[in-house]
Amino acid sequence: MNKVSHPFQGVLLFVSALFLFACMDTTTKYLVTHYNVLLVIAIRYITHCILMIVLLAPSQGMKLLQTKRTGLVIVRGASLAIASLFMGLALQRMPLAETTAIVFLGPMLVVLFAGFFLGERIRLFGWVAAVIGFLGVLLIVHPDSGLDTTGTIYAFVVVGALVVYQLLSRVLVTTELTVAMLFYSAFIGSVAYGIFLPWSWYGPTPSLWDALLFLSMGMTGGIGHFLYTAAYRHSPASLLAPMNYLQLIWAGVLGWLVFNHVPDTLSIVGMCIIIMSGAIIAIKSRPIKS
Repeated sequence: MNKVSHPFQGVLLFVSALFLFACMDTTTKYLVTHYNVLLVIAIRYITHCILMIVLLAPSQGMKLLQTKRTGLVIVRGASLAIASLFMGLALQRMPLAETTAIVFLGPMLVVLFAGFFLGERIRLFGWVAAVIGFLGVLLIVHPDSGLDTTGTIYAFVVVGALVVYQLLSRVLVTTELTVAMLFYSAFIGSVAYGIFLPWSWYGPTPSLWDALLFLSMGMTGGIGHFLYTAAYRHSPASLLAPMNYLQLIWAGVLGWLVFNHVPDTLSIVGMCIIIMSGAIIAIKSRPIKS
């Protein structure tokens, strides 16, 4: 059994991963405003997959391909691929911070759906916190927010896909190797969107800077997932889970610095409510197997 012995190191890895995820979303938003969404997502996954093969295949070998419940692993990877596509479509129409905030409704729903699908009993405060978190989302998408309706729908599709992805992650973690699940996610996205490259590769020729940004998405995503996973080897989940919501803060800061966008007052209040509700669920929720 791995012994948790370096909590500060785990926290540092975790916070770094969240920052890289926010950077990846920021880069995605920039690129999808200039290039086809399918092209952006395809290059991200292909770069991520190549990075895993180059860095991990020499040491992990066939472990990258070893699975016991291959069907569920594939569904998990497909769910993440769908989430990535609709995240790109949402970011094409909506600000970074507001989109990220809506997507963070997902972890709360995972806690609730775990009761139905994983046989976990959730205490009353878990339900209350999830409802309050949804009210926070409603504040973000209030009628005067100016958010694109279609973009909002895309963001909710991301939520649904991520709920499936995270529930399957909880189911599969007991039987599957982490490195294999990471590889299949990258490989499935590469195949699913790579086959559309002949039809999605159109528009302006990327400048050198844009080409570097394309490549950086796979790197920030791949390294971010690696650091995210490694953090749990050093720190307990109870310490790390509430910190997930730092990504929302990173998104707000990067959205301001890169796109000069500041959410309105109601949206900021809604984001704070989501952070509070999610943190309460992460800290207090202790699912009990029925």
